[in-house]
Amino acid sequence: MTPKVSQFIRENDLPTPCLVVDVDAVEERYSRLNTVLPAARIYYAVKANPAVPVIERLVQLGSCFDAASWEEIDLCLKAGAAPEHISFGNTVKKASAIAKAWEAGVRLFAFDSIEELEKLAEHAPGSRVYCRLLVDNYGAEWPLSRKFGTTVESARELMLKAKEMGMEPFGVSFHVGSQQTSAAAYEAAITRAADLFHDLTKDGLELRMVNMGGGFPIRYREDIPGIDHFADVIFRTMTRCFGNALPEMLVEPGRYIVGEAGTVSSEVVLVSRRGREGGPRWVYLDIGRFGGLAETEGESIRYQIGVDGRDGHMEQVYFAGPTCDGADIMYEKSHYEMPNDLKAGDRVQIDGTGAYVSTYCSTRFNGFAPLEEYYI
Repeated sequence: MTPKVSQFIRENDLPTPCLVVDVDAVEERYSRLNTVLPAARIYYAVKANPAVPVIERLVQLGSCFDAASWEEIDLCLKAGAAPEHISFGNTVKKASAIAKAWEAGVRLFAFDSIEELEKLAEHAPGSRVYCRLLVDNYGAEWPLSRKFGTTVESARELMLKAKEMGMEPFGVSFHVGSQQTSAAAYEAAITRAADLFHDLTKDGLELRMVNMGGGFPIRYREDIPGIDHFADVIFRTMTRCFGNALPEMLVEPGRYIVGEAGTVSSEVVLVSRRGREGGPRWVYLDIGRFGGLAETEGESIRYQIGVDGRDGHMEQVYFAGPTCDGADIMYEKSHYEMPNDLKAGDRVQIDGTGAYVSTYCSTRFNGFAPLEEYYI
């Protein structure tokens, strides 16, 4: 956790579970990405953490925004974002949401099917559209490839159709999966996008933009390549594929911008072997999969969990949440250790939780209130 978050938790008697986010750390990450990828425009993925202090700070920094719903668009507009700095990046949108966005001045929309394109043509006439490609998510700890994207062949037909329907075929997008640890995934996806660009050029259609989505990873428990490595691979591949005629580049980071800025403070509810001599030691926290740690499904995202000021003998544990649902288990297979004198009432800190925790939090499952949030 950042020193500012650590001090805030230490000096305040906070209710648990709660999320504390260092907004200055968000700014630092945004600035870092801007430095290593100066040719790309940053569209912050609002879904990662839509807190008003985060959005307002990014507006001040000149960020653009990737929104998944009319509600996220409205949030950004109220925080001061200009409509021309917002992309409606969800490929599955209600017609009413498209109409509201268009009326508000949003002119950049994603799609990956003829049915969605038809909705856009009717409710956002003349807008810029970009088609999402299906790409390999190998290397991602939270894949996104099953639900979204279409083939290069289909995208070619769709973009030609978009022009016939009076839309502006602006570019293509892809997403290599969230918490993507392999820069090779970007290389392969950019190559695929370039193939589509070149095919459409032969058809007389000049695209202008490549949206590379998000996926940039943060460090949880394992070391990962730095953002400089990803930036180098991206720029080198774009240059190889497009030469001097580089299209506009967009990136949609969420986790990278806000993830490491946040820490969850949680109370231990129970520590027990449940009567099994020599059996596993279970640690039940007051936050679990339904309280915001949804990305622990399949133990995909493995958060760093620690106890401040505790030394002594450590012992392997399993982690579970507080609800009565048997699926509310975070970690059984991944190796975690806690002090052997850990007991109910102790507090643990879960780092790297600034992204996809507050937004995944359920609304009172089992009666548990959503976690409190503090932005400092």
